[in-house]
Amino acid sequence: MLQASDMSKRAVILLSGGLDSATVLAMAAEQGYACYTLSFDYGQRHAGELAAAARIADKAGVREHKVLHLGLDAIGGSALTDAAIAVPDHPSDGIPVTYVPARNTIFLSCALGWAEVLGARHIFIGVNAVDYSGYPDCRLEYIQAFQAMADLATKAGVEGEKTVIHTPLIELSKSGIIQQGARLGIDYASTVSCYRADDRGRACGRCEACRLRREGFLAAGEDDPTVYQH
Repeated sequence: MLQASDMSKRAVILLSGGLDSATVLAMAAEQGYACYTLSFDYGQRHAGELAAAARIADKAGVREHKVLHLGLDAIGGSALTDAAIAVPDHPSDGIPVTYVPARNTIFLSCALGWAEVLGARHIFIGVNAVDYSGYPDCRLEYIQAFQAMADLATKAGVEGEKTVIHTPLIELSKSGIIQQGARLGIDYASTVSCYRADDRGRACGRCEACRLRREGFLAAGEDDPTVYQH
């Protein structure tokens, strides 16, 4: 049993409440990390994913689940934070309007700060560069650049106790992620991936996130447990 004093195995897990982050949490726990989960109320369209994150963290028995409040809707610029920008039903060319400016940079920075406070030397994030919507802050090059910055910008890094950013899903297909989750016994019915989920966490079934999720379950040969609005 991992002791609380064993700081070398503490990890901060970014937990959105979606399929990918739930899988990352389970993978980190399987590897023996003492998991501290971090979610964000950042002005997103719905609170369904935050409720899902709380359920997932509770079921996983994490050491602590924290929700930080950020007002990214104050700057808007994304269909996920600005009610005046519609969530599209079909994929678009280039970076989609569901991209939230600098979101992963902000989230990882907060995780880096909490990791320093906890004495944690590991951060897990569920970014994926295979079956994803084309967000620039989900690429390996971005994670490598953030890692270099973290090594320079923190007391821990300067003193030789670097905090490592883990991206276990970055080269997996959505079906591969789901297969990992099935192996780990994740209840994907409790996760919320939809950009337009209602207050009960039910998915719209039409947005890009829903499409990728549905196709992933089909390719993985697993039943899709997603609860849809219609």
